[in-house]
Amino acid sequence: MNENMLFEKTVIHMEKLCRSITDRSVGSEGNRQATGYFEEVLSATGWTTISQEFTAMDWEDGGARLEIDDHNFQVRVSPYSLGCTETAELASASNLSELEGGYFEGKILLLRGEIAREQLMPKNFIFYNPEEHQRIVSLLEQSKAKALIAATGRNPALAGGLYPFPLIEDGDFDIPSVYMTEEEGRRLLPHVGKRVTLQSASKRIPGRGCNIMGKKGADQPERIVVTAHIDAKKGTPGATDNATGVTVLLLLAELLNDYSGNTQIELVAFNGEDYYAVPGQMQYISENRHRFEEILLNINIDGAGYHEGKSTFSLFDLPDGIEEKCLQIIEQYPDIKTGIPWPQGDHSIFIQYGRPAIAVSSEWFTENADSQNVTHTPRDDLDIVDYRKIVVIAEALNELIREIPE
Repeated sequence: MNENMLFEKTVIHMEKLCRSITDRSVGSEGNRQATGYFEEVLSATGWTTISQEFTAMDWEDGGARLEIDDHNFQVRVSPYSLGCTETAELASASNLSELEGGYFEGKILLLRGEIAREQLMPKNFIFYNPEEHQRIVSLLEQSKAKALIAATGRNPALAGGLYPFPLIEDGDFDIPSVYMTEEEGRRLLPHVGKRVTLQSASKRIPGRGCNIMGKKGADQPERIVVTAHIDAKKGTPGATDNATGVTVLLLLAELLNDYSGNTQIELVAFNGEDYYAVPGQMQYISENRHRFEEILLNINIDGAGYHEGKSTFSLFDLPDGIEEKCLQIIEQYPDIKTGIPWPQGDHSIFIQYGRPAIAVSSEWFTENADSQNVTHTPRDDLDIVDYRKIVVIAEALNELIREIPE
């Protein structure tokens, strides 16, 4: 397949994932359409497909209102929060000591300052969960507060470009919560001790989802696993996060449709990287817990195809033969460079299980902090993608996979 045909396929896939499908968040109908499309393309190109099913919560944001006397305050519903209609005394905590020493039972609690400086990890998130976050969540649940209001600032490293960002994004956390800007928090603070009314029309909706895997090559345990997450945050087209990664997988399905090597190739559309419970990743781990040693290499694509800068291949603990071949291929492609190590991606799963990995992304995202102003926002749209870079990445990975020593 020549580059023009690959380019045309790239346009079709990106338009489908970011335009025809308007919501790829886990548990949603759009997410199911996306995984169905991925499976359909793989099957049409001769790959054996497998679906790993799981339950997942969808969520509906019906808006929120906060009122004190004749004053209204702008608040947003925390994703996956329970809804509420509560009138209670307003209290405040700005650090762990105030949270530990305060009395908040039956009150509406404003979280601000140090305690709201970064998004709290979901309570059941196993891959990264600092003790401080666990302590805060535990104290909040023990507080018996009726509802929470978080005044948050900017934290692109953890929350992408969202301002304000939701302090809590966790469907396993059952205290209703909303969030607001730091400025709105400062306007609200003088009202501590007064009775406030909070209405939040947040709704949890039972849903389902799945990972989709395509397999080709020899029927033996040893395999190369190429991954990209197919889900996206609500409210974003998710072009580079991560429709471009999924498109690379679909191009590889075309390029490798004649593959008959002695190593099995596994293309995996993970479902949950941008979701509080990472259900697809957890399902994959559960089904492969005693089989990770069979994986010769993971290649994970996330954040690829940004129109500025080069594409990056970051290498993690590669065996000498694979590393040498990878570096040779990078040298052949002027638009690709060796990238810096970065942990925020599904390649970390494989690294934690002692497997070598290559993380494919964009120089702009891995080396430029300002790039995070795009992630998880409506700005992550098709106009920031260079389709040609997606084609080049797929061609380079096709060459690498075919030439990896068996």
